[in-house]
Amino acid sequence: MLRHERLSAVLELVAQRGSLRVEDVVDTFDISAATARRDLDDLATQQLITRTRGGAVAHTVTYDLPLRYKSSRQPDQKRRIAAAAATLIEPGAVIGLNGGTTNTEVARSLATRAGTSDSRSTLASVTVVTNALNIANELAVRPQVKMVVIGGVLRPQSFELIGPFARHVLDGMSIDLTFLGVDAVSPRHGAAAVDEGEAQINRSMVERSRRVIVVADSSKLGRRAFCTICDLHQIDGLITDCEAQPDVVTQFIAAGVDVTQV
Repeated sequence: MLRHERLSAVLELVAQRGSLRVEDVVDTFDISAATARRDLDDLATQQLITRTRGGAVAHTVTYDLPLRYKSSRQPDQKRRIAAAAATLIEPGAVIGLNGGTTNTEVARSLATRAGTSDSRSTLASVTVVTNALNIANELAVRPQVKMVVIGGVLRPQSFELIGPFARHVLDGMSIDLTFLGVDAVSPRHGAAAVDEGEAQINRSMVERSRRVIVVADSSKLGRRAFCTICDLHQIDGLITDCEAQPDVVTQFIAAGVDVTQV
């Protein structure tokens, strides 16, 4: 396991248990006590946990893993999902991308298409609307892509801009296709996010879109999260990986959602 993957896993353990001892880290990851202490010290320096004598505890604030740690989860699946999503982009389209690691991969796939000689003319007129600063950064240097970044207040955990300023800008837009990154999506409860500010902006993006495609790895299917983004009837398609539970996939299809597994 790479160090950044281990740090992500340690962070999740602290979130789940509320506290963690050095011995727990040693036993779980088969590392030395010195390495375990360095990992906890590093996370504490980044103010992601609070160091204690012999271990660490989660911060008292609402816990949400920062984007850089989420990126280590199921990276191969997310790249496959992103590649499939990028093939749906048509010439002249206005594309909506909210934040998250899967949509970051979608942006990278789009950038790859835009940067090749075969696709340069095809994607020359594509416009991307996003509230995620890291996604804007991925595409800013691509002259074939017109970037529109909505305003708002930055949420550091996801690099997304949220709040009334962001909603006001979206109200004046029409989007052809939105790729919607989610924290959870279920046949019964629709798409959802952990943070209420993100959910509001995502909802506005959905409402301004002609088509909505959820991009989510199988770990997010059949689950619920704190704030609803949209109901299932507002979702046209779902791109996920082949590890998704067949019964859950069947439920999405029965509800009229076009499911693609990659």
